[in-house]
Amino acid sequence: MRGETVRLTIGERISWYRRRRGLSQRVLAELVGRSEDWLNKVENNRIQLDRLSVIAAVAQELDVTLNDLLAEPSFVDWGPDTGQRTTPSLRATLLTYRQLVPARKKVRDLHPPEALLERVTAVWDAYQSARFGYMTGALPGLIEDLAYAVDQYDGDEKRRCQRLLALTYQASTGVLTKIGEADLACVAAQRGYDLAEQADEPVVLTSLTRSVSHALLSAGRYSDAVDLIDNAPSTVGTLDSTSSRAFTSVYGTMYLTGAIAAARADDAATTNDFLAQADVAARRLGRDDNLLWTAFGPTNVAIHRVSTAMELGNVPLALDLGPRVDPSPLPTERQVRHRLEVARAHSARNQRDEALRLVLDAEQLAPEQVRHHSLSRDLVLTWIRRSHGPQNEQLAGLAQRLNVA
Repeated sequence: MRGETVRLTIGERISWYRRRRGLSQRVLAELVGRSEDWLNKVENNRIQLDRLSVIAAVAQELDVTLNDLLAEPSFVDWGPDTGQRTTPSLRATLLTYRQLVPARKKVRDLHPPEALLERVTAVWDAYQSARFGYMTGALPGLIEDLAYAVDQYDGDEKRRCQRLLALTYQASTGVLTKIGEADLACVAAQRGYDLAEQADEPVVLTSLTRSVSHALLSAGRYSDAVDLIDNAPSTVGTLDSTSSRAFTSVYGTMYLTGAIAAARADDAATTNDFLAQADVAARRLGRDDNLLWTAFGPTNVAIHRVSTAMELGNVPLALDLGPRVDPSPLPTERQVRHRLEVARAHSARNQRDEALRLVLDAEQLAPEQVRHHSLSRDLVLTWIRRSHGPQNEQLAGLAQRLNVA
């Protein structure tokens, strides 16, 4: 159904599914604790519905997934980076029975761990550069080669390949959440977590805990994600004077993910507590770093203060904090996400020109990320629906490139 609604705003999508369910506006509004007038304005684009906690509540009452309402396109364009094997190949690799029945795995070339590490690094670098097409093309073969290596090696080499495969599943989770494949992201995250446990790698296990939380977020299971992070110290431990910089980085990043989950669950107290935990870790590091591809440090904590403010509906705070954050020390994916967040805040105050400028800037940095993100597409669609008179050429061109025109 998602393909049928990709050129609709979130409000129009709610209307589409509501009618398919045979519900009146009054009934659906009551189910989510809102007024009929509010829902009417949402469905007619007079209120821009951008808080994921509210969207998830509507999705639950309509008996659809969060991504059905967000309509994130999993279609990945072919290109030099991808070839003609993208999301379907990654799906087949994650769901193949050969991963579950080792005795029936195909014989393939056995690669040394050093060569596999180079490929894992390339995939993670691509994620942080928002090259999602490259990732969907590269991940299937990498997962299969690593799974074979885990099966064939013994001792330290086997453990090293388990660690690399766990991190590859984590990268898979990341790109799958970006392109709207929430169910597959959950599969990848759980596989990575299980491998990290087998390898007895506390740093990797902490990193995969964050990955599982990301998968739960993409599925709209915010309270589950909060509980996971809240209980994580009993599994992964806590910071102390002996904690490595790598552990400190993944530990702080885990709490940033938890803060987003808590904000989407409308739990301001837990959001602030998790942000404080992340801030402690960032202060210990003393600078921005990218250990284990976390992009963690004071800047990422500041970015998440903006994001959580928006998730909690505190637009003034987001507009106060957002423009003061310089995201340039961080990888492209983080810079673009911050620009989209600040654009959302400006749009909420009807400052469309500034919001459009930020989205266009983000597109220059990472066109794939902007094309796949539900936030950028819904902003553009809403601006178009509200436009009167001659259409803004920049906006019209952006809508065409996002395939929502």
